[in-house]
This record gives sequence, C-alpha cells and structure tokens, in this order.
Amino acid sequence: MIPINTTWIGSSREKHEPEVLRRAAEVFVIFNPEAESMEPGQRRVIQFAHLKNLVEKLYCKVPFYREKMMAAGVTPSDLRSLESLGNFPTTTKDDLRITYPYGLLACPEADIEEIHMSSGTTGIPVVDAYTGFDIECWKEAMARTLSGAGATRHDTVQNAYGYGLFTGGLGVHYGAKKLGANIIPMSSGNTAKQLMVMKDFRTTVLTCTPSYALFLAEEAKDAGVDLESLSLKCGCFGAEPWSENMRGEIESKLGIDAFDIYGLTEITGPGVAFECEAKNGLHINEDLFYPEVIDPGTGKVLPYGEKGELVFTTLVKQGTPLLRYRTRDITYLMKEPCTCGRTTLKMHRLFGRTDDMLILRGVNVFPSQIEHALIEIEGTDPHYLIVINRGESHLDEVELMVEVKQEFFTDETKSLERLRNQIESVMKSKLGIGLRVKLVEPKTIERSVGKSKRVIDNRKL
Repeated sequence: MIPINTTWIGSSREKHEPEVLRRAAEVFVIFNPEAESMEPGQRRVIQFAHLKNLVEKLYCKVPFYREKMMAAGVTPSDLRSLESLGNFPTTTKDDLRITYPYGLLACPEADIEEIHMSSGTTGIPVVDAYTGFDIECWKEAMARTLSGAGATRHDTVQNAYGYGLFTGGLGVHYGAKKLGANIIPMSSGNTAKQLMVMKDFRTTVLTCTPSYALFLAEEAKDAGVDLESLSLKCGCFGAEPWSENMRGEIESKLGIDAFDIYGLTEITGPGVAFECEAKNGLHINEDLFYPEVIDPGTGKVLPYGEKGELVFTTLVKQGTPLLRYRTRDITYLMKEPCTCGRTTLKMHRLFGRTDDMLILRGVNVFPSQIEHALIEIEGTDPHYLIVINRGESHLDEVELMVEVKQEFFTDETKSLERLRNQIESVMKSKLGIGLRVKLVEPKTIERSVGKSKRVIDNRKL
C-alpha cells in the first residue's frame, strides 16, 4: 500500500483563522514527506515490489498483455530487477485504441467508479478507467502538485481546465479538495466571468493551459482590469508544451509565479509530475508512476540526463494499469538532489513530442522551438501559426504567421519590414530552414480555451 497522507496540511487549524496566520501559512510545503522525501534506495525496493505485482496481474488478468509478453519472449519471472523492465514490451496509444473500451481492464467492471477519455475529436478515444482506490491516488498526486506551487488549504483555486471526459478539470478539483483549499470549478471559457470571479472571490491560485493564461491577461488588459489589484499568487499550467520564455510572459503579465505540471489521460491525468519552488525540473510521483526514457527509434533505455522519449508504468493502478506506456513526449530524467527536500526523480520540461515533430525539407522541427525563438524577439507576441503546403516543385512551403504588438502597426512600414526580416533570419539560424514570415495584427490568430492549435499541415503525406 502506498503511503497516503490525509492530514499533513494544517489539519489542526481552522479554515477561518486570523489573516496573519493565513499569510504565515503561505509557504512552500511538502504535502506527503513520507512518500516524497523517502530515501531513494528504500523507494526503489517498494517500486520493485509494486512492479512485480503489476506484471503478475497483467499477465494473469489481461489477455492483451499476456499475448504481448509471450510475443516478446518474457514472463513475470523474467522481472528480476527494476532494470530488467527494459526487456518487457511497451504500450502505445494505438494499443489503447485497439482494446477500446475495456480491453485493458484489470479488475471487475463493477469496481470501476469513473471513466475519462482523451480529448481528441477524431478516431477511437483512449480510455482511463478508475476504481475508488485509483481516484484516491489521483487526489493524492494532485494535492502534491498544488502544494509544489505553494498552495495550501487557505487558498482559493480557480480551476479553468475543462471538466468532463477531459482529465484536467476533475484532476485539479480532486487535488484541491484533498488539500482542503477552496475550489472554484469555473471550467474553461467565459473569460469575462473568469475575470469577474477572480476579482470578487480573491482567487489566489489559477489552473489552466498556459496559452489560456496569456489570453486571460490580454482580455484583462483590454477590459481595464487592474491585474495588480488581484489576489493571484501562482498558477499551475499544463496540458500543452510551453517554453521558459512563455513562463516569463505569464509571470510578467499576470504578476504570479507560474509552475509547470505534467500528466496525460492514459496514465491518470494531471499529477504525474510537477514543479516545486526551485522551478528546475518536474518531480515525478515515483510511488505511483515508474519513469524511463528510451531511444524512440530503437527502444533502448537511456541513462539519466540523456534526451529521449518518456515512458511510464503505473505502479499501483487497479482499473486500467499500463506497462511501459510510450508518451511520445521528449525529455530527460534528472537525478540531482533538489533544494526543496523532495528526493524523487525529476524530468526536464518537455522539449516537444515525437508525434508533434515536423519534418520540413528533411529537418526535424518542434513548434516549441519556434515559440522559444519568437518570445526573444522584441515586438512579437507569443501567438503564432505554422501553415505548411506542398508546392508545385514538391518542396515544403512554410508560412509562419506571427502576431505583432499593436504599437508596431502604428509605426512606419520600414519598421515592420525590419521585424519580418529579423524573424526570418532568427528562424533560419535556429531551425536550419527558411520560413516565410507573415506579420499580423494582435488577436488575428484564433485563441483557444484549451490546447492551442499551432500547426496547419496541408501536405498530402
């Protein structure tokens, strides 16, 4: 049984205590020190015990996994160490679609208490089925995540992730409830009301996608809302890759600390990993999820510090546990000690995804590389759209639409031309390919309350 702490945050205090005590409580804490600050050697022993139980369960109760293991020439007895896990087969998103809806269920169907699915609009969705125990683990993981950003039971969390089959909304909701915080279940959209509620109810913690956080800041400015008068202190942002430069934009415009969080529907939703006050990598909840990084081409497990594809095994999940799930996210694992006191492995912030990677004229390009470069260029806003076509010469034609700050459109044409040339030059230098840049006015590119759309690929590939 994993150690789940239900009383660590202020269990002996009343909710409505004097303001001086409230301010004193607004410090970074570790929600579950027993699990998060455990001696790493002891943690590995526990991980291996959970892993043995998981592999046995999957082999005995899930025909899909038994066939996969047999095809790979392994059985549960071949798992002799954590390192030997690399000999076992991986699981992909296609596997989850093939087995839709309940083909990966490892418990009686009657034990399932909740279902979530991927947010994709095409194809067969991927399913995550939760038992009551799985929900409790999810609550725990998200309480740790919010605590990592400095949230306590004295905070008001405005949750602007979407509720429903998408895991973001309810994941944050469960974590805030576990933490004992006040939760405002706003869901996504309705930006004017978001700002009204944020002001009237003195929201201190914002949770949403990073692109929506920037959109909120824009709308607040246009509506004449004094952001400095708000009570916001921090935000937990995820569900899409974002750069360090975008963090700076969010922190500057909203006047908060911005923290990266990581999760995915297939594994459990948000709460798989999170940043602490050090903002130097995301702590993985290792008692719940066992991480590996592999070479996406060969499948070979890579050492700490080497960049590759992130793979997770759900150590204690009961409903739809996954063995070595290939996330398609590119990162590396960090073993160095953290100043916050947690002893869990950390993952570097995402560099991109293997399936979001664009191959343009033979060059591998991640949209996040473009974003990172744009924010460093004075005069641009962090809103862009990549449009790709296949020209008559059968070469890729790439147009990069970039929003420019309003003051540049009131300046002379030569200034715009200089900016356009600068962007094209920077992209050529950073990406190794030429892009045709089109400068557009603010708010020209469509905004999204969920994951932002960065690429329109019109090629027939």
